[in-house]
Amino acid sequence: MSGTVLVAYGTKYGATGEIAERIGETMRGADWQVTVAPVEQAGDPAQYGAVVLGSAVYAGAWRKEAVAFLEANEAALAQRPVWFFSSGPTGEGDPVALMDGWRFPEAQQPIADRIGPRDIAFFGGKIDTDKLNLAEKLLIKSLRAPVGDFRDWNAIDAWAAGIAQALQTM
Repeated sequence: MSGTVLVAYGTKYGATGEIAERIGETMRGADWQVTVAPVEQAGDPAQYGAVVLGSAVYAGAWRKEAVAFLEANEAALAQRPVWFFSSGPTGEGDPVALMDGWRFPEAQQPIADRIGPRDIAFFGGKIDTDKLNLAEKLLIKSLRAPVGDFRDWNAIDAWAAGIAQALQTM
C-alpha cells in the first residue's frame, strides 16, 4: 500500500475544509503522507494509495463540485481504499439522528455502492452568520436552524485515526 493519502473536499464557507484539514493533520501524526485539497484542485486520485472524500451537505445533497469529482473519478476510487464524509447539520446531538437517519446523498448512493467505501461518516456542521448573504440569513431564520459550530472534533479525530490504523493493516 502506498503511504500517500488524498483528503479531498467540497465546501462553501470553509467549515468542511477545516474538517478535511483536521483529518489530514491526524493522519500525518500517524506518519502518512497526506495531501488535503478542495476537489477542484485535488488532481487524479489514482496517484494516491487511499482517498478520503467529503462534502458539505445542503438540503440533503453534496456540493456540485464534490459530486463531479466523485462521478469523474469513480473508476480510480473503486481501485483503492476510500472513505466518505459529509458535514452539515447544526444542533446538539448525533448528526444522523438530527437528519432522521440520513447518512449519504441518495442520488450518489449507487456510485458509492460501486466504489465500496470502507466507511461513511457524517459530522455536525457550522453556521457562521457573518459569512451568509441576506437570502441565506433569512432562510436560516425562517427554518430556525441552530447557529454556531457543532463539529465534534473528538469524533473527527477518532474517525481519522481509525482510517490511519486501517491503512496500516492493508
